[in-house]
Parts: sequence; C-alpha cells; structure tokens
Amino acid sequence: MARQTFALQVGLAVVVVVAGLVGVWVQANRAADHEAFARAVAVADTVAATPEVRQAVTRPATASAVLQGYAETVRRESDTDFVVVMSRDGIRYTHPDPRQIGGRFLGHIEAAQQGGVVQEEYTGTLGPSARVVVPVRDAAGAVDGLVSVGIRKAAVGEQVSAQLPGLLLAGLAAAMVSGLGTALVARRIRRQTHGLDERQLREMYEYHDAVLHAVSEGLVITDLDGRLRLANDEARRLLDLPDAAVGRPVGDLGLAEPLAAALAGDGEHEDELHVTAARVLVVNTGPARWEGRLLGHVTTLRDRTDLEALTGELDSARGLTEALRSQAHEASNRLHTIVSLIELGHTERALAFATDELQVSQGLTDKVVGAVDEPALTALLLGKAAEAHERGIDFEIAPGAHWPAGVAPTRDVVTIVGNLVDNALDAVAQVDAGRPRRVSFDAHVVAGPVDDGLGGPGDTAVLVVADSGPGLPPGAADEVFRRGFSTKADGVAGRRGLGLALVAQSVARLGGRLEVGGPPGAVFTVRLPAPPTAGATPASWPVTRRPEAERARR
Repeated sequence: MARQTFALQVGLAVVVVVAGLVGVWVQANRAADHEAFARAVAVADTVAATPEVRQAVTRPATASAVLQGYAETVRRESDTDFVVVMSRDGIRYTHPDPRQIGGRFLGHIEAAQQGGVVQEEYTGTLGPSARVVVPVRDAAGAVDGLVSVGIRKAAVGEQVSAQLPGLLLAGLAAAMVSGLGTALVARRIRRQTHGLDERQLREMYEYHDAVLHAVSEGLVITDLDGRLRLANDEARRLLDLPDAAVGRPVGDLGLAEPLAAALAGDGEHEDELHVTAARVLVVNTGPARWEGRLLGHVTTLRDRTDLEALTGELDSARGLTEALRSQAHEASNRLHTIVSLIELGHTERALAFATDELQVSQGLTDKVVGAVDEPALTALLLGKAAEAHERGIDFEIAPGAHWPAGVAPTRDVVTIVGNLVDNALDAVAQVDAGRPRRVSFDAHVVAGPVDDGLGGPGDTAVLVVADSGPGLPPGAADEVFRRGFSTKADGVAGRRGLGLALVAQSVARLGGRLEVGGPPGAVFTVRLPAPPTAGATPASWPVTRRPEAERARR
C-alpha cells in the first residue's frame, strides 16, 4: 500500500511539475511579448517626438539622408531589430537594409495615419516581428509621417530560452522536494499499517467484520475516555443501542449505571449478572492492549434472560420438591403416631389427630387453589407455603384473594411472585425468636379505570406480598430495585441483589408498576394492566368496585 501510494504521489508530482513548467513557459512567452511591445512603443514614441525627425519628414527629398544614420543609432542603442521612419503614406525613409529605402512599408498603418498606435505581429522583410507604428505630428497635431519599431520573434524566443535553465532547475527542485515528502508520507503509512499491504488490510477488515457480525455473543469496545468505539450486532440487540451510539460516552446511552460503569472499564468483571430494561446479561470485561499499550476495554455480553427465568422456575420446583420430601417425612411420623395410638387402643385420639392434620393441610391447599386460577402459580405458592412451614414461618393467603388466569405470561408471574416471596421468607428468617414470623400473599382485581398511573381503560390486577421482617433500611426504597442491592452480606459478587431487579424488569416489560412500603415489615405491591377478558368474565372475579376502597385498603 505504501509503495502504491508512493508511486501515485510521485506520478502526481511529476504531472504537477510538468504542468507548472508548461504554464511558466507560456507565461514567460507572453511576458516577453508584452515587454517587446512595451519597449518598441517607448522607442517609437521617443523617435517620433524628436525635433530632427519631425522636421525631416516634412522634406521628403532629404529625409533619408538626414534620418538613416540617426535611426540606425537608435536601433543599436535600444536593442531593437529595426527603426523605420516613413512618410504618411508608408514610404520608407530609413531601414536596416538600405536597399529597402524608398519601398512601401509592409504592415498595417491605417490606425497610425489617423493618429492612433498600431501593435501587431507581422512578417516583413526581416521575418516575423512584434512591431508598433506611431504617428509623427507637427506643432498643430497633424500627422506628417510614421515611425515603426520592431523586434524579431526569434529574438523574443531567445530571451525566453535564456530563462529555461532556471525554470528547469526550479522544476527539478520542486520534484525533489515533492518526492522527499512523498517518501515520508509512504514511510508513515507503512508504519501506521504495520507493514501490511493492501490485500492483507482488506482481508483483515473483511474477516474481522464478518466475525464481529457472526459471533453469538455481544462484543463492546470502549476507549480510555469511556466512549463506545465498537459494538457488534448482538451487542446492539442486547443493549438496545441507538444507531448513532458509536463515539458517544457509554453513560449517555441510557444503560443502568453499574452496567455503564462496567463497559467503561471501572475494573475487570468476570461472569457478572447485570440487568437491563428487558434482559439479564452475563458480563465479562478486561483491558484491550496492543504491545503493552492500553487502548481501552473490551466487554463480552451473553443473554441469560431465559436461563434466569428457568432457573427461577427450577428453584421453585426444587423448593416444592424439598417441601414434599419434608412433608413426606412428617407424614411418615404422623402415620407412625396414628398406628401407635390405634395399637395402644386410643382409637378416638388417633382419629382426632388424623382429622386435625388433614384439616390444616387441606385448608391451606383449598385457600391457594381457590385464590389462584394459574396452575403454575398455584404450585409455586404451595411449595413456598411448605417451605415456610418447614422454616417455622406462617404463610397466609389473604381472605378473598384471587388471581385470574391470563393477566400476564405465566413465566413473568412466577418470576415476580417467586422472587417477592423468597425475599419475604429470607427477611422474616432474620427475625429474632419469640417475634411473629409471617408472610402474606394477596391478589385482587380493581374493576374499571383507576388513578394508578397505568393509563389504560381496562381493569388493574394487584399483587401484594408483605412480611413481618425488619423492613428496608432507611432511604432504601429507591435503591431496592437496583441490581446488586441486598440486605444480605453473603453471596457471590455480581449475583446477589438480582431478584428484585428481575421483578422490576418483568413489571416494566408488562407495562405495570411496582411499589414498596413499610415498616412495619416490607410490603411490595405490583399493579398490572388486566383486560376484562383475561381468563374470566369480570363478574366471576372478586373485585373492588370503588377506587376509594382500594386506596383505603392500601
């Protein structure tokens, strides 16, 4: 590439120098012609104004004898080729060739006869020449004769040719300076391209661009000032970047502050989970170096949204399994107790014991099944209730609670409720022994438009999860939904404080609103827009008909 650039620039310099020399040559010829005419006019005016000439032209018989010597003297001293004094009709009185005296002047004299000046290039007895003709006037201004002074074109060309060596030297010097500059440019290009030729650069760009567009992971590169320098297609999709994102600071791209800080290179991050408005991303960052020089920071992004949702569902299923295993163990103990009571002859007590246990478990199951039309959410709540029982926590379903099917996608509902209940159970588990440990779940539908900020004409579905734990720290209401916020000190860096962030993300994606209240304890309220046709008719839903009642309940 550098060689091609050198050759192209040298060729361009040669063309420019040659064109310049031609231009200077043409300009020199024009200047020489202009100078020849100017000198000829000056000499002719001087001769025409000489008293001796003015008197001699009035005496044609003696004019040649008087003026021939004078004209030749003027010609030699003025370095012109001919000085011809003639009558008003063009009959020569003087001429460098005495044989031409008495002949008619070859050229145009009409303008001079009228008192003007003639300037022309004409081929006369001495060959092509640049000549002028001026009138000789008497005291009254009448034209008595004419004076012509000329310089041969050959003499003008010789004058220009004398300047040619200087022009050529100037052109050669310009070419050498241009060549030196071109060599320096080529050397810089070779250094900037690391010695790669045009084909290698083209292949590198094509392959790198193809790889960037083909990889399934998002790739982001930022410079030392925190400005976005490169983002492939997957990164643009995952981060929902605008078209004009490249070149802008990552802090101005609408990303969450922790994610923007990670992209800007606030340190190395390995497999950290970050939450955007619609996704959960696994982020890895590190320095981008070239030969030991830090150029910026490179970040890879992997989409973990679906995996995180499935993980939440798996955690719920695992919790339900553990609860069922615990219940199976308890059922075995109860069965042994009942059998032992029967063997000891206490049949009535055995029957009462079995009936009481059945009523307690069946009552909770009936409450959950009656309150929730969504099978997955029913299973989740039963599992959380069993887990709460195993941990010594009272899990309550509010009287009249009801969640119809079809309000929101099952996966989102499980994510929202599962994370809120898990956080509530963890919060209540920190309560000292002797104090109440309680987690409650409520769900209902407010019919008709409600001043809830959702801006829809349909109904509003409300989920409420409350606990009797210590509540949120002072001033933490605005920070609780930020990724990484947690009241627990344990956990892996980058993974703690993700549950409520996922809840906030799901609620925002569904067009709802999430609120937090308390103390006492913590109360999380989720409001989602619910069309009346979602899962059941409005008449089949237990609803609060007046917004005032809803606000009073809150």
